[in-house]
Amino acid sequence: MSGLTFDKRELGNLEYSLSREMLATDRRGGYMSTTIVCCNTRKYHGLMVAPIDDSDRTFVLLSSLDETIVQHDQSFNLALHRYRGVYEPRGHKYITDFAYTPTPTITYRVGGVILRKELLWIHKRTQLMIRYTLVDAHSDTTLRLRPLMAFRDKHSLSKANMQADGRSYDVPCGVKCRLYEGFPWLYLQTNRADAEFVAAPDWYYNFEYQEELKRGYDGYEDLLTTGYFELKIKKGESVIFSASTDMMASPETIDAVFEQSISRRTHKIDFLSCLEHSARQFVIRRPEQRTEVIAGYPWFGSIGRDTFISLPGITLTQGYKEDCIDVLDTMVRSMRDGDFAGSASARVSADAPLWFFWTLQHLEKHIGAKELWSRYGEAMKAVLEAYRRGIAGEIVMHDNGLVWAAADNRPLTWMGTMVDGRPVTQRAGYAVEVEALWYNAVMYTLELARKQKDKAFVDRWKEIPELTRRSFVEKFWLEEEGYAADYVNQYETNKFIRCNMVVACGLDYSMLNDSQKVDMILVMRQHLLTPRGLRSLSPLNPLFESTYAEDQRSQDLASRNGSVWIWPLMLYVKSCFALGGEKFSGDAREILSAFDGELQTHCIGSISERFEADPPFAARGSLSHATSVGGLLYINRLIEKYSAPVKTAAKRSAKTAAKESASAAAPKTKTAKPAAKRSAKSGK
Repeated sequence: MSGLTFDKRELGNLEYSLSREMLATDRRGGYMSTTIVCCNTRKYHGLMVAPIDDSDRTFVLLSSLDETIVQHDQSFNLALHRYRGVYEPRGHKYITDFAYTPTPTITYRVGGVILRKELLWIHKRTQLMIRYTLVDAHSDTTLRLRPLMAFRDKHSLSKANMQADGRSYDVPCGVKCRLYEGFPWLYLQTNRADAEFVAAPDWYYNFEYQEELKRGYDGYEDLLTTGYFELKIKKGESVIFSASTDMMASPETIDAVFEQSISRRTHKIDFLSCLEHSARQFVIRRPEQRTEVIAGYPWFGSIGRDTFISLPGITLTQGYKEDCIDVLDTMVRSMRDGDFAGSASARVSADAPLWFFWTLQHLEKHIGAKELWSRYGEAMKAVLEAYRRGIAGEIVMHDNGLVWAAADNRPLTWMGTMVDGRPVTQRAGYAVEVEALWYNAVMYTLELARKQKDKAFVDRWKEIPELTRRSFVEKFWLEEEGYAADYVNQYETNKFIRCNMVVACGLDYSMLNDSQKVDMILVMRQHLLTPRGLRSLSPLNPLFESTYAEDQRSQDLASRNGSVWIWPLMLYVKSCFALGGEKFSGDAREILSAFDGELQTHCIGSISERFEADPPFAARGSLSHATSVGGLLYINRLIEKYSAPVKTAAKRSAKTAAKESASAAAPKTKTAKPAAKRSAKSGK
């Protein structure tokens, strides 16, 4: 991909422009998000959405900013809003261009007036700046700026009320506003000392957010304005508007902050630079030295499992080992009795703490085994001991070496969605990915313990891996079908073909031999592989949902019964490289290049949480998701690794040589029919 480009002829087409959304973050938990024509279609949209205290909650402070051009006593409102099914004003008809890099920029043309708007979200501060430049004009021109404010939690909606304070108070270069007690002051300022703020408090009613209505939620909001800025602007002049929780001291300060910030912006010029920029947006630094990973914008917070899965991709592929360590340290500090806190707890999801070891395996390459063991060895051992003795009476290592996870009417795996108070996929008992992660965790910890001469740990755990492996193969491997069962309990061996099985062949330590891995990957190729990742369920299964309605219930049902996910794809590619070596490089590049177009749809410059299971594989879920972006960066790193030339044949390991015979069977991206015995049943 040569760069992010947009069809100028389609910018006035709302079907085109409203489906494309932009995101910018401050690296502290706040963000700006709206469509490329600045029409909010979600309650999560806003020009300033930010935390207001030490909690993880974020609030929509500034929802939008309406711009009006005035010439010859005629007003041209450049804004775009939807009220109860009607668009008014219709400022999109004046848009002639949109650019994303180095910062989102919209160009308007009204008669002989050309106005350029650059939106800049300032890093490490709660501040939005917008620079307006009058590129061309042939008559006296006035610019009017009207802020529309919400001051509410991003998950709720604002309704007109008598408690809101519509007053504004003078400060240098502007005013300050605060609709409710308990919120910080919002400073609205410009870099023009002659800009007049006209106090005119008023409610605007029934803004309609159609994306919320589609999902079955309330989608109507009332917003309050306290007034508007008005100022003269000449051809070639620029005006900077600032909204911040910190007051700017002078026009010169506003100018300096804008120039310094925009000069540091990276240019998103190709596929990789867009992904790398997106990856940096997920790592946020909160007060009290807390560094976390936002699972997905705009509605998710930090999710433990997603943090561990995505960390190698979003941090280590760019060499940001300090970010990775800071996130891990934050999570380790919260551990109690060998279990993480919050969403990273095994009590919430039995697999979450085991993904911790996945991140550590990649971090070791950057800091070395000795330092890794020094920092995290005790935490690693504590996690394993917790599983061995049992957690909350629901998760425990059985005498056969496998981890049992079951709770009444509550799912304990990553497929944890609930609908109508019931799990979409219960999967109680032994789950394939939990066992794979458990084996990998024990093996890796034993490896480090032996290197660091921790004899007590080695003696206590050295018999477990072989016990686990034998039990897993006995219970999970389906010889006739050629793949691993999805889960096993006292009632059934579930033979559903799901993407979960890829974990059993994509980790550094696997309980399967190469022949079994090849068989299983062939099954995944036939049933699960798509240009957007791996389906969560085979299309031959009667529970399969290929597409679904916009409402949340339909999405939740399909999310684990067909929807395509990217993070399993990175394990698929890793498995194929492990089996086929550099011969798989071409296919891996083809897999990666299939995502080029996604950077210009849904969320500009980023990748969505998941996709529908059949063509055209529509993007679904959160607009920008850490596991998706991290997964693609991880695949890119694998391509770089395996595409490097081998210096001499002598340096190839015996293990690699042994796999040469398997490389001929290494999976390709094109569909091929597996052997008859691998025709892969999709039912129980």
